[in-house]
Order: sequence, then structure tokens, then C-alpha cells
Amino acid sequence: MNFNSIEYLLFIPLVFLCLKLGGERLRWLVLLGASFYFYLTLKHLYLLVALLAVALVSYACGLALAACASERGKRAVFWSGVAANLMVLVALKYLPFLEKNLNALCAGAGLHLAVPETRVFVSIGVSYFVFQAISYLIDLYLEVEEKPERHLGYFLLYLSFFPKLLQGPIERAGDLLPQLRAKWRFDEDNFRAGLLQFGWGMFKKAVVADRLALYVNTVYGDPHAYSGLPLLAATYLYAFQLYYDFSGYTDMALGSARMLNIRLTQNFNTPYLARSVADFWRRWHVSFSRWILDYIFKPLQMRLRDWGNLGTATALLVTFLVSGIWHGASWCFVIWGGLHGVYLAASVLYKPLQKKIHKRLGVEKSKLLARWQTAVTFHLVCFAWIFFRSATAADALYVVSHLFAGVSGVGDLLASHGNTDLAIAAGSLLVVWGVGMVRERSALGRDFHAAPAPLRIAVYLALAAGVLLFNMDSNAGFLYFNF
Repeated sequence: MNFNSIEYLLFIPLVFLCLKLGGERLRWLVLLGASFYFYLTLKHLYLLVALLAVALVSYACGLALAACASERGKRAVFWSGVAANLMVLVALKYLPFLEKNLNALCAGAGLHLAVPETRVFVSIGVSYFVFQAISYLIDLYLEVEEKPERHLGYFLLYLSFFPKLLQGPIERAGDLLPQLRAKWRFDEDNFRAGLLQFGWGMFKKAVVADRLALYVNTVYGDPHAYSGLPLLAATYLYAFQLYYDFSGYTDMALGSARMLNIRLTQNFNTPYLARSVADFWRRWHVSFSRWILDYIFKPLQMRLRDWGNLGTATALLVTFLVSGIWHGASWCFVIWGGLHGVYLAASVLYKPLQKKIHKRLGVEKSKLLARWQTAVTFHLVCFAWIFFRSATAADALYVVSHLFAGVSGVGDLLASHGNTDLAIAAGSLLVVWGVGMVRERSALGRDFHAAPAPLRIAVYLALAAGVLLFNMDSNAGFLYFNF
């Protein structure tokens, strides 16, 4: 069940009705049942089995951590829980990739060994609830969280709450569990704000991202048929397609939760206006960025602290290689993560010299410098997206080597996608950019629920009209379902 489907638009009112009939005492059970049903609509029962396995292991380990008196016992319980969760993730997401590369390695070494290949599993949502479960165990082990959750139902709901189940945000127990336990009541302001955010997210997904996908999928579906301008255009359009697809999903997730009086983590903050790659990661997929920062980078940085800036750079490189592997079982994702690691490591090593240069030139606070940094960051990020989007490393290398090699394929591309589609895509980008500026800089945009009713109704109708007129496929999946 996609957020942008008719089924989901009927599902949300049904959840409200069940909450009303069930009362406060059954609220957790209603939301848990809704979350399990939502996951089952993907029609892969093993996903729910994996969720239950991760939840039960993490719940039991959480209780055991609280009961352990010795540090050695706590360490054994903690690493057992982390290992069990990672085994679930590896089995569903990485096993075919590992088997394929192991067979290739054996063949290259002249060894007559062949690891039998297993089936490829759908792993939608698995990365998110596994990382969330691991963060829960880490916080208990480090005593960031003082007490484990003893109510199994609430713990299951914490991992499976349907608005954030498939693509995050990755929520910490200390942020989400208290909200799930809070007394529920219908809040008109939250409902209106959530409804608007949901509608805005649907507009970004259905009207902007899916329209841009026409061009991106055509070119990246067969990159060897193009060179030069079509490859450049598809790469930059993919940057916006991915952003509006993922941030559109996030808006729908946050809007759904807000209507239920739950506030999830805001995952995006104008990432393409970042002035550095480090700043980009503070703005893009924020909950994931915080996860890898807190649980991978900081421990590595502490272990390598004697190395100074070189230790920080090494920790960043390793952290973002892990980030690439987390995104998918493909060498393209490893290269993508490695590129961001190199960007960040180079920035750490270059920063002292950079400060001296800026100071000598007297441009530390220059607007021109800020714009230059934003432009450079955007292009570095877009270059890395080539590997993120390409089906194979060979395709990615072809795109990189042919970005400035003429304009082959332009005629075929324009013939397959007429001027109307191009105009709709350009107009949609202008609309979302304009609305984004209003929301960022205008008090009215930041407090829309206090606006006059006619204005609110007009905005709701405009969003609905845009989706109805320009939506191409109500069953189009979200890009981050792949990760």
C-alpha cells in the first residue's frame, strides 16, 4: 500500500474510526494492528516475520541489559542482540550480493568452489527497523536510555508504527515511545497541519518526482544510447527527482503521524542549498545522518583521536563506506558512499589551509563565496548521484566518461517525451521552489493553520487538482523503497 494510493487514502480514515471506537485503552492495539496490516499489504509475509524477529530479540535483550549486574554480561547481551539484528538484515538484503562476489573471487583465484545462490528477497523497511532496533540497544547499553520498554505491545509499535515503517525517519526510543504512550485526543490544529503536509508531499511525489522520472528513466535505462547533454540533463534531473520523491514520502509520513498527534523527525532541510558536503548531510536524510554520526563516526573518531585530523578523515571515510553499503547490495552504492567519504575526508584535511586562504583574500563572510560553495557542493553531490542511480558500475563509468561528449540521443529523447511533459516538469519545479521560499521566509507559510479558511481551502483544492490532473501512476513506488 503506497502513501499515494487510493487504498491508503481510505486506510487513514479507517484508522481514525477504529481509534474512536477502541478508546484510549486500546489505542496501542489499534495502531499496532494498523501497522501490521499496512506491512502485510506488501504481500511478503516474511517481512512481517523479520520485523517480529527483530522486535522480540531487541525487546528481550533490552530487558536482559537492565538485569545484568556485570559489565561483561551486558557486553555479551548487547553484542548478541546487535549480531542477531544484523543477521536478519544480511539474510534479506545482502546474501545474494555476497554469494555472487564470493563466487567471482573464487573463480578469479582458480578455486573450484561455488556457493549456491539464494533467492533475492524484497527488503522494504528492513534497514530502517533494524537500525532503529540497534539504536535502542546502543542507547540502553550506554545508558542514554535509563530503562527498557517493558510493554511488548508498545515496543512492537515503536518499531512498526506505519507512517515511518517503510522509509523512516529512523526514530529514537526516547523521542517516539513517550508520544505513543501519551493520551490521545483529536487535535484540530495537528490534523489540519498534518493534512496539508500530506497533501504537499503527495504533490511533490506525484506531480514533480514522477514527471521528472520520465526523462531520468529513459536515459539511465539505456545510458549507452546517449552522450553529452542528455546524460548531464538526466543526472541533474535525477538529483531533483530523488529529492522530491524522498522528501515527498517524508512529508506524507510526517503528515500521517501528525494527524495522529505524533511528531516524527523532519528529514530534510533544503539540502541543495548546503555550503559543504558536511552541511549537505546535516540537511539530507537527517535521521539517518544522525544515526551514522552517533553510532559509527563518533566511536571511530574516539578510537582514532591520537591521529588528529587524519583520524577524523579516516573515520569519515569508513562511516560513509558503511552508508553506501547500507543503501544497497551493489558496488555502485559502495562507490557512492566512498565518494562522499572522500569529499568529507578531504574537507577535514584541507580546512586549515582553506581558512588561511579565505582570510588572506578577505572573503570569509562574502556572499559570493557562499554562493560559490553552494554551487560546488551541489555539483559534487550530483556527480556522486551518477553512481547511486546507475544500474551497474560499468554504466556509471560510461556516464562519467561521456558527460561532455556531444549531444547524441537528444532527438530521440525529445521525440519520446513531448514539450507538454517538459513544461509540466519545469512548471512543477517552479511551484515547489516558490512555495518552499514562502514557507521558509513568510510567517503565513510557517503558521498556515492560522490562515483564513478560504485561503486554506484554496490551497487544499489546488494541491488536489494538481495531483488529479498531473498524476501519472497512483501505484508508482518510492525510490527509497529500494534501500
